[in-house]
Amino acid sequence: MRQPAAAGPSAPTKMIVGLGNPGPEYARNRHNVGFQVIDLFAGRHGLVFDKFQKRARVALGRVALTNGWVGRVLLAKPMTFMNLSGEAVAALAAFYKIAPADILVISDDLDLPAGKLRLRAEGGAGGQKGIKSTIQYLHTETFPRLRIGIGRPPGQMDAADYVLQNFSAAEEQEMAFLRPKAADAIEAWLAQGIAAAMNLFNAGVT
Repeated sequence: MRQPAAAGPSAPTKMIVGLGNPGPEYARNRHNVGFQVIDLFAGRHGLVFDKFQKRARVALGRVALTNGWVGRVLLAKPMTFMNLSGEAVAALAAFYKIAPADILVISDDLDLPAGKLRLRAEGGAGGQKGIKSTIQYLHTETFPRLRIGIGRPPGQMDAADYVLQNFSAAEEQEMAFLRPKAADAIEAWLAQGIAAAMNLFNAGVT
């Protein structure tokens, strides 16, 4: 049996997880905004999802920010479908010896208005099943998360149907601005920590 990776100068110190469902048919869904944001972040920093490990697509490499922060990060997109995301998150965290406090999980959020984002240091799942699974498998609620607002479904539409629809044309215009802002929030978390990032990006979000 392969042993966990030894911590060392080449090991990642931070892990960023985008939540979503695998497969091209889900790629533009509201529920896949975690994948969309982490893909944008990866492209911004020249990282490629070229490995499959612990039931996740992963990208591992060095990030150098303009403010001088430099570090090795692990990006992950669980391929387990949303409801079982925590299996991959916990397995990767154990393998690379990354503490929950150093894992940022990106997900959609029905309770935030579309076009808004919010960082949190810890907390419950709030009905998001990928976060619920991550809490279950990490055995803690104390890990940072970046919530991307998708708003509530209109009328009597079922929430499960709503999240598996693509963004509308109007929503997509908002998301074209929000995804880069979310990538900026990831960079703030890396360089300054969750408290400072929350101060920068949570203003005006209820």
